[in-house]
Amino acid sequence: QVQLVESGGDLVQPGGSLELSCAASLNVLSFNIMGWYRQAPGKQRELVASITRYGTPYYSDAAKGRFTISRDNAKNMLYLQMNSLKPEDTAAYYCHGNRIEAVGDTAYWGQGTQVTVSS
Repeated sequence: QVQLVESGGDLVQPGGSLELSCAASLNVLSFNIMGWYRQAPGKQRELVASITRYGTPYYSDAAKGRFTISRDNAKNMLYLQMNSLKPEDTAAYYCHGNRIEAVGDTAYWGQGTQVTVSS
């Protein structure tokens, strides 16, 4: 069974930094793409950053220049380093991975970790 488990969410002041972690139950390279989404109350879930199997990153406009997505293949971990945090970054952050399986493209999600940016 594929599991993604996030950690690292916390309450942080504006301008602060936080690193989110996502532990995968299998080789992260078995996902064709992995990423971080977030969902604020009353809003739709949105993509923050992603990274392909080959290491190509993507960042949303909100994340560019402040967030960095990375991966540790040996530890089967995905990370999101978030700097210069703003109150509008407050949301539940979800780890996502997509695999191409016998039944087709299959998406997997973690349970989410809460990030609150407030003074």
